[in-house]
Amino acid sequence: MTTEPVGSDAAQERLRRWRLVLGGDPADGTGRTLSGQDAAMDGALTALYGKEAAARGGRDRAAGLGGSAPAVARWLGDIRTYFPSSVVQVMQRDAIDRLGLATLLLEPEMLEAVEADVHLVGTLLSLHQAMPETTKETARTVVRKVVEDLEKRLASRTRATLTGALDRSARVTRPRHHDIDWNRTVSANLKHYLPQYGTVVPERLVGYGRASRSVKKEVVLCVDQSGSMAASVVYASVFGAVLASMPSMETRLVVFDTAVVDLTDQLDDPVDVLFGTRLGGGTDINRALAYCQSRITRPAETVVVLISDLYEGGIRDEMLRRVAAMQAAGVRFVTLLALSDEGTPAYDREHAAALAALGAPAFACTPDHFPEVMAAAIERRPLPIPDAG
Repeated sequence: MTTEPVGSDAAQERLRRWRLVLGGDPADGTGRTLSGQDAAMDGALTALYGKEAAARGGRDRAAGLGGSAPAVARWLGDIRTYFPSSVVQVMQRDAIDRLGLATLLLEPEMLEAVEADVHLVGTLLSLHQAMPETTKETARTVVRKVVEDLEKRLASRTRATLTGALDRSARVTRPRHHDIDWNRTVSANLKHYLPQYGTVVPERLVGYGRASRSVKKEVVLCVDQSGSMAASVVYASVFGAVLASMPSMETRLVVFDTAVVDLTDQLDDPVDVLFGTRLGGGTDINRALAYCQSRITRPAETVVVLISDLYEGGIRDEMLRRVAAMQAAGVRFVTLLALSDEGTPAYDREHAAALAALGAPAFACTPDHFPEVMAAAIERRPLPIPDAG
């Protein structure tokens, strides 16, 4: 093992980084002083992670950043100058949690200064009932920017994946010549191979179904809007709008806590959908599924996606019986514990196990993986469940 000389550039850079991490306490052991931009970075970090800031509680915590919206806005501008966007978003979330800054997001100048991301949108949605009129339009602008960025990232791939799944699920056995799926036709007729001629006699043709004006599949997104599901609500709203834009699919979006709200008529604008939600409160999955079940008209052509951490406040056994009844009628039922980029979420393991026993395994899903999950559900293939390990 080699040791770098204390005076080397690499060693000095290492000391600099440790000094920024440890915060300059006399016992940090670096013996390093900071100046210029490093000192400014250290000040921004200390305002959020320093001992005085951590010791404050409630409203007084905001004093760590000056105790006023303009001071916080300046701090937000500083961290955007010194740190990359991904780090800025983490620091913003920590500031909201550690320093009690949620109420300051009701200030227009604060909203104009933040780096918008899914988590910030979740916070704004939880606060929007309390927002003054002067802030609501700014909040909608912030939310719309995030939603548009998500649509650019997710829409094209989702439409392409699901269009292919819909085409494959509509295959017919008496196709016109230009509708024949030759790969599947050859595979289905291999037993009719004639070696003397080196060919396969296609006794049975397999083809793609011709495009139909009628709706081929129905999708119901049933989304838990309790506070812990904020990111999932944002992504579900975006995906709901994308699915609703596909003419061969009829999409319904239902959000719930202890009440149930059908937001299907707002799916042309996911921002309207998001501001129609009410993050927080209890959970009654059974009531939400009862509503969804009452709206299903073609069970064999329907996919129901429940997005919830499964902390049920309603009648558990009735919820399970309802899932079993929908599946028995032909509905494809999918349970997502979260639809977000986060890691393994907290969830009710007993309820997840009970659903798995019914053939509806519960698993977390990233937005990038969601199109494949939906394609498998539409084609009634085994779901591509991510490896929990």
